[in-house]
Amino acid sequence: MRIRAAAPAELPLLQDIERAAGEPFRTLGMAAIADDDPLPLDVLESYRRAGRAWVAVDAADRPVAYLLTDTVDGSAHIEQVSVHPDAARRGVGRALIEHLAAAAGEQGLAALTLTTFTEVPWNAPYYARLGFRPLTDSDPALTEGLRAISRAEAAHGLSVWPRVCMRREVRHAPAEQGVPEARKVREARQGG
Repeated sequence: MRIRAAAPAELPLLQDIERAAGEPFRTLGMAAIADDDPLPLDVLESYRRAGRAWVAVDAADRPVAYLLTDTVDGSAHIEQVSVHPDAARRGVGRALIEHLAAAAGEQGLAALTLTTFTEVPWNAPYYARLGFRPLTDSDPALTEGLRAISRAEAAHGLSVWPRVCMRREVRHAPAEQGVPEARKVREARQGG
């Protein structure tokens, strides 16, 4: 599975992935989620242009999943991660999240954050398996930016079903200056 930046011509395909990924919500009585329109092309393009839209592609270099991210209060916030059902249960979503974690570490961001449904098996329970923890109202990690996102989602009607903000700390690569081992690892990866 290869991860790369989304290309402009692929943005309609990202919308198709989002629609397909929403269909399983019908089985949980969440038809409104399945029927929700994907992000408009101009919004997807703004993420792409900013370098904040990644796709996981199949052997034919066709996207099967995507991730959009924002920076919120010093953390990489997962705005959207969607995997086409045909590619589900193969570690594609995990690979996208790990890609973001590596990028966040390189940028010096503190954590990954997201908001999600608590009772959907492929939402909060899945993210907990990936190392995310739920944030309570009294948790200092529940920043004002995350609270604002939660309020906006509630205004959009998502609070009909229980939701939670979640956070996972980011591991930072050791500073190379004075750390010869980090330099050796980098050189070994580069073949030198």
